[in-house]
Amino acid sequence: MKLSLFLHMERVSADDAQDQLYNEMMELCEIADRGGLHAIWTGEHHGMNFTIAPNPFINLVDIAHRTKNVRLGTGTIIAPFTHPIRLAGEAAMTDIITNGRLDLGIARGAYSYEYERLMPGMDAWGAGQRMRELIPAVKALWKGDYAHQGEFWQFPATTSSPLPKQQPHPPIWVAARDPNSHEFAVKNGCNVQCTPLHQGEEEITRLITTFQAACREYSPEKPLKIMLLQHGYVAEDEADAQQAAVELNRFYNYFGAWFKNERPVEQGLIKPLSEEEIAANSYYSAEGMRKNLAIGNADEVIARLKRYEALGYDEYALWLDSGMSFARKKASLERFIRHVAQPFTKRRCHGIL
Repeated sequence: MKLSLFLHMERVSADDAQDQLYNEMMELCEIADRGGLHAIWTGEHHGMNFTIAPNPFINLVDIAHRTKNVRLGTGTIIAPFTHPIRLAGEAAMTDIITNGRLDLGIARGAYSYEYERLMPGMDAWGAGQRMRELIPAVKALWKGDYAHQGEFWQFPATTSSPLPKQQPHPPIWVAARDPNSHEFAVKNGCNVQCTPLHQGEEEITRLITTFQAACREYSPEKPLKIMLLQHGYVAEDEADAQQAAVELNRFYNYFGAWFKNERPVEQGLIKPLSEEEIAANSYYSAEGMRKNLAIGNADEVIARLKRYEALGYDEYALWLDSGMSFARKKASLERFIRHVAQPFTKRRCHGIL
């Protein structure tokens, strides 16, 4: 199982200078590359200082010039916010600039806050339908001379300009949770990204079981991969691990508030949550974070990742957005590289498992 890094610029206070946050993000990426991690993933979000990521291609191009070996992934492009011709061309250009290191992750999106600003009236179902139309169109544009008459986009015969360096195209990943999304990904020859968020191993098992069932049902032409995206923290001791659980519980309380889209937002920052509000939210807890996430000393984290590998996951992406200080993120990442990263057995989905 390959080990990777997932992160954005993360702004939790108006006092945080955005240029400093960017420089800190780049330093973490450079550490990941020097440490031999497989890939760096960063996503797309708009109008939210919680995760500053308006165009992942821009970040990936910069990361490419600062690194040597890591794969560079979009985790993820939000399908309804981009035209197929534009996405095909921008992804191809990024693949050329990065010398064929691009992995293209695509999702329907999750935040109604973004939908109502970029596409008023959009809901998750409509966004998912656009994703299902977008991906085959992008692949066809990379083949060339493709005309499209779909429900959401229509255009005459067009060829992506430029074409990607990787042939026939960069690996495509689909963010998937429900069986329909897994089935769509497998039927279209796409790898799968999934995250259980704060949930535990029952959900982690369900996600890969769903993927494996789709592989058995649709027998993909080539082996497909599945990646697990999860928060984690490699701690010095138990007190350090407990502190990380408290910090990640705070992060998920803010994540949940953004997702519900009911709280006032000013200057791109959500109205701060009080300690009383966090304590009263029974959906999240520090105890749950400690139990369900990859938090603990190096031996604990290794044992957890080995369980994920045994289930069949091909890649584990350590999600570093957490509300922690830069110093704590950096220390955890360095411990992850030094003490946890080690050869993992590759496992593939061959359609018969």
